[in-house]
Amino acid sequence: MTITDDGPGAPEVLRYTAFSDDPEGGNPAGVVLDAAGLDDTARLAVAADVGYSETAFLTAPPEGLGEPGRAFTLRYFSPLAEVSFCGHATVATAVALAERTGPGVFTFATPAGTVPVEVRADGGALRATLTSVEPRVSEAAGPDVTEALAALGWSAADLDPALPPRIAYAGARHLVLAAGTRERLADLDYDFDRLADFMRGLDLTTVQLVWRESETVFHVRDPFPVGGVVEDPATGAAAAAFGAYARELGLVTAPVTLTLHQGHDLGRPALLEVGLRADDPRVTVTGTAVRIP
Repeated sequence: MTITDDGPGAPEVLRYTAFSDDPEGGNPAGVVLDAAGLDDTARLAVAADVGYSETAFLTAPPEGLGEPGRAFTLRYFSPLAEVSFCGHATVATAVALAERTGPGVFTFATPAGTVPVEVRADGGALRATLTSVEPRVSEAAGPDVTEALAALGWSAADLDPALPPRIAYAGARHLVLAAGTRERLADLDYDFDRLADFMRGLDLTTVQLVWRESETVFHVRDPFPVGGVVEDPATGAAAAAFGAYARELGLVTAPVTLTLHQGHDLGRPALLEVGLRADDPRVTVTGTAVRIP
């Protein structure tokens, strides 16, 4: 795919926001549709210059993957490091491709595994549904939870005992902590360096903070200090991991769709729909994406 350079030798970086139909909402992502000429150092420099939580880089797919023109290798870089999987940048990339080649199914070879994304036209907007790699959920050790709470400035009494801490994975690892009240979730002022050090020790991408409004509606926030970002306004990878968490703990019964509200406390509201199917352990995450002018 041919792109137009921003300058001599520079790749064109598209800017989209995912999980919102408003450029002022959702989570912005950079998208480079042709990154063949960029090594990892250059990609990291581009991501740092863009300054979003992640920028996605597309290259040719592995041999035999998907339909020609509909399959790609996709990698993600934060301003500080490569990330194994990023949901909002995947949605943004799929919508960017669909605007150029039409809706349909795109297949991405990511560091976490193969991720298909279906893009559909819906009332004038494009909606993308990614299907995660197979997830897993594990216990969170008591001392790790204690350290996470200390870095957040929370106490054990701030947690919802009905939603115990777990580490959930659906392409990237996230520590899930459930706040007992919406007020606790809204009041987020954490020790950036301490939480980043803690997360690196457990290879966590974000800490998924949640508050349950109802059986299928949740409000979420995702500190992301390991990526050099205080907080993600919308986090598809963590949403997929949370879907696995909800199923593992028996909070819901598949088939079911969970609604996740994110970004409201940052002034960038986002909506993520998380799908669980009875016959497939993988998790789907659906949302819109629009280009940022």
